[in-house]
Amino acid sequence: MELRSDYHSRICQEVIRIRRDKKKGAEYPNSADGGNKSSVQIAWGIVQRLGCPPSYRQVSEQTAGGLFEKITRDFIERAFDLLHHLRPGRWHYATTQTAISGFSQYEHLSHLERVIRKDKELSSTWGGDYIVKPDIIVTREPVTDAEININAEVVSPAKDCARLTPLREANAPHRPILHASISCKWTIRSDRAQNTRTEALNLIRNRKGHLPHIVAVTGEPLPTRIAALALGTGDLDCVYHFALEELQEAIATAGNQDQEDMLQTLINGRRLRDISDLPFDLAT
Repeated sequence: MELRSDYHSRICQEVIRIRRDKKKGAEYPNSADGGNKSSVQIAWGIVQRLGCPPSYRQVSEQTAGGLFEKITRDFIERAFDLLHHLRPGRWHYATTQTAISGFSQYEHLSHLERVIRKDKELSSTWGGDYIVKPDIIVTREPVTDAEININAEVVSPAKDCARLTPLREANAPHRPILHASISCKWTIRSDRAQNTRTEALNLIRNRKGHLPHIVAVTGEPLPTRIAALALGTGDLDCVYHFALEELQEAIATAGNQDQEDMLQTLINGRRLRDISDLPFDLAT
C-alpha cells in the first residue's frame, strides 16, 4: 500500500530520532526504552526494516507525540477518502483536542459542565475528566433532506417522521456526529495506558446515541507493554501498530520468545492490527 509507505516515510523523517545514552555509550531509537535491552533491540529492528536514515536531531517526547498524531491523522484521512464508496458522507478529521461535548452523542455534557463550573462542591467531586478530548477525531456531518431524498422522497418538513435522528440535518443543525475517537501513543508506559482506558470508559458511559469507534495507535516496540492497552474487551475496539509487519519480523529476529508469544496472543485474539487495517475498520 503506497499510503502506508508514505506514512512510514514521514514518521522516519519527522518522528524517529536516535538517542545516545551518555553513561553506557549506547544508541537507541526514541520509540525504545533505553533501559530495556529487548525494547532497544526490537525498536532497532523496526527502524532498520523501515529504512529510516539515522537522525540525531533532538525532538522532545511531547513534540514527537504531536507529530505522530498529525501524521497518523493525515494517513487516516487519505486512506478513508479512498473508501468513500464504502462509507459515503461528509467527513472531517482533526487533532485539535476537541472536547466531545461538541458532538451529537455528547452535547448534554456541555450543560453538565456549565452547572459544575458554578458549584465548587460539584466541581471538586466531578472535576472535568468526563469531558474527553481525543488525540484524533473523525466526525460526520448530518445529511440534508435533499441528500436523503436523492432516489425517492423519504422525508419532508410536512411529514411527521424521523424527527429525532441526529443524522438528519434538519433535526440537529451544526451538530456533527463523532464517528471515531483515536488515541495516539508513540510509546506506552503504564500511566499512559491507564489514561487511554479511562477516556474510553468515559466515552462509553456518557454517550447518548451510538458509540463511536474507540481505538488506539502506537509505535511501542514491546508487545508486553502494548498488552496494557490491547488485552481484554469492553473499552477499546482494537489497538493498531504503526508498523505491525515490521514489528513481527523484528521480534522473530530478536528471538525473544516471551515477546513473540504475547504478540501472537494479541494478533490471534483480534486485539492488535496494523495501521493499514484501521481505515477499513472505520468503514464498518
